[in-house]
Amino acid sequence: MERRPGRHADGPLRGSGAGGRRSPPLPRIRGSRVPAPARGAARQWPVRGPVAAGDPMMTGRRAEAVLESLRVPEELSARVPAEERGSGRDDVRLLVSRGTEVSHHGFRDLPGRLRAGDVLVVNTSATLAAAVDGRLGGDAVVVHFSTRGDLGRWAVELRRPDGAGSTLPRPGGPAGAVVRVPGGGELVLEAPLVAGGERLWWARASVDVPTLLRRYGRPIRYRYTQRDQPLSAYQTVFALPSPDGSGSAEMPSAARPFTAGVVADLVSRGVQFAPLVLHTGVASAEAHEPPYPERFEVPATTAWLVNAARAAGGRIVAVGTTAVRALESAADGEGVVRPVSGWTDLVVTPRRGVRAVDGLLTGLHEPEASHLLMLAAVAGRDALTCAYEEALRHRYLWHEFGDVHLILPGEGLTE
Repeated sequence: MERRPGRHADGPLRGSGAGGRRSPPLPRIRGSRVPAPARGAARQWPVRGPVAAGDPMMTGRRAEAVLESLRVPEELSARVPAEERGSGRDDVRLLVSRGTEVSHHGFRDLPGRLRAGDVLVVNTSATLAAAVDGRLGGDAVVVHFSTRGDLGRWAVELRRPDGAGSTLPRPGGPAGAVVRVPGGGELVLEAPLVAGGERLWWARASVDVPTLLRRYGRPIRYRYTQRDQPLSAYQTVFALPSPDGSGSAEMPSAARPFTAGVVADLVSRGVQFAPLVLHTGVASAEAHEPPYPERFEVPATTAWLVNAARAAGGRIVAVGTTAVRALESAADGEGVVRPVSGWTDLVVTPRRGVRAVDGLLTGLHEPEASHLLMLAAVAGRDALTCAYEEALRHRYLWHEFGDVHLILPGEGLTE
């Protein structure tokens, strides 16, 4: 079956976050004082770099064993949105892990699994209609707009249409190639995002890309889905448009089951929401590349709320792996979160661990190594293996329209 991996970023991007100025030091969260939110925009400062490609945790035997043992039957792919299968977006199942203990619920039971003082960290990046038809010479191509870069460039992936509404991989390039897009526009391919790479390329457009996507774009679709869906099916209740037209090439799908009713129930029980932004790029469905940098922002109010909640004994639960990456990129060695904006190249592994995140709500995806290791960093390997086995045994639905998994701290966590 075609995998939609637990998403990756899409290229080495350089932005104003690199080499920036550090925020003033904040008090430790264990103390009685919690920093008040600063006024104005978040400061920009360097974030932690990735674990080296040779890190043994990235190819550890136990992680590989989990990957090798994971086989999801075709019929467990969620082919249509939950609202077409049931009574609404929140009509999906919820697998709850506390260490190696697993329980089964409906998503509408989520408020009962959390407690007053907990914080849900949500990604407000809106999904773009990021797929556009084009022509490269005499060949039909589909352009996937992955990430907005600097100086007017976009990272793009060229794909071959498969005749059934989805696409197949093809090499990018060569440099200088011109892709014609609807409305008379052109994309000029400049260079691979990775030296020697073929999949993702920097491109410069002769037209305004956000306008192009609004007029001619459609959501990126994977072959396991049954048919095209409107862009609204790929937006979460938390999605906010970006002033500069940036957004996510793929939906931050862990938040998809949330509805206004579920949010209201959570708030009424004392659970708080902390927004941040991380614009996701095109997943590497075939190349299985490691994660690359992504653009993100953790605002001052979110940093303050997370620090205050942890100081008061609340749990910080990230909604999706994008929220984990952003929040951990803003956390110092003791878990204090600082306001920051820029680009992050952080790779979260069990060796590094998590410093600001206590739990995770995530979709069920056939994981690539980096995604699996992030989950293991939060849950522990034994707990993760147990949860995946339970999900398969109880025939949970997978991928962005499927069921979800809540990982909470519990006894017996192992790494």
